[in-house]
Amino acid sequence: MIEAQALSKRYGAKTAVDAVSFTVQPGKVTGFLGPNGAGKSTTMRMIVGLDSPSGGHVTVNGARYATHRAPLREVGALLDAKAVHTKRSAYNHLRAMAATHGIPNSRVKEVIDLTGLGPVAKKRVGGFSLGMGQRLGIAAALLGDPHTVILDEPVNGLDPEGVQWVRHLAKGLASEGRTVFLSSHLMSEMAQTADHLIVIGRGRIIADAPIQSIIDGQGRARVRVRADRPQDLLGSLAGDGVTSQVLEPELIEITGVEPRRIAEIALRERVLVYELTPLQVSLEDAYMQLTQGEVEYHSGDPAATPDSGAEEPASIATSVEKGR
Repeated sequence: MIEAQALSKRYGAKTAVDAVSFTVQPGKVTGFLGPNGAGKSTTMRMIVGLDSPSGGHVTVNGARYATHRAPLREVGALLDAKAVHTKRSAYNHLRAMAATHGIPNSRVKEVIDLTGLGPVAKKRVGGFSLGMGQRLGIAAALLGDPHTVILDEPVNGLDPEGVQWVRHLAKGLASEGRTVFLSSHLMSEMAQTADHLIVIGRGRIIADAPIQSIIDGQGRARVRVRADRPQDLLGSLAGDGVTSQVLEPELIEITGVEPRRIAEIALRERVLVYELTPLQVSLEDAYMQLTQGEVEYHSGDPAATPDSGAEEPASIATSVEKGR
């Protein structure tokens, strides 16, 4: 279990994490979402003691990370897959880590097989692709068979098979009663993997709930209607919060009214309806609504010119999450 209480981190005048409190429960996959610069990586670094809080505290399995006698057995973390000695082989990198915690070489072999690194285990890490580097980082995180696993963008650089493998791995670890805390910018993957979501924006928690509750809470009813006279429906449906979009001459999308109400009006107006399809709100839709006022770094409009009043696009260098 991970427990944060009024956790804060300041860098000079910049507050990267602003008195956040949350609990990551065992037995489920908890996703950690937020725009660039929101404080995700800084929060994760404080959990494992890489950054010291400016205020508040965070514990893992009931104690601060630094006080655990064998941290790798308590917490496994992938925060930076490139933090390895590039001239070492994958096997020697893991064996060196294992030696510091009295972990047998048999466990090194186990995580190498688990992560699919067998064919390249004796090769230097400096020659690894991004995806193989990610697999090595996950292997290191699992080396101590920890109770808690923290993965920051674990599918970065992985092929579709690797992405699916990480999904099954996270769910499998949670099913064993472990605490699994992961971040990702792939909303479709998070929707399939996470049971619970914590969303952070500008250093503050803006949502902390089961994933379906977040989707349901942010979405409005959307219905696709195909009918012989859709305009007759729109006149009767006009009201507060109801919007519509004509997709084709006989196809419209209506937002803000339930399908049953549309069917009732169609019957009353004698409109022949060929299709009445409720549209599921996606996690991406819900996330964009939640964070629309929390985005610190906006992409520039390619069509905008400097004198059009639009902000110039932020450079790649300035778009890096502060405190990351």
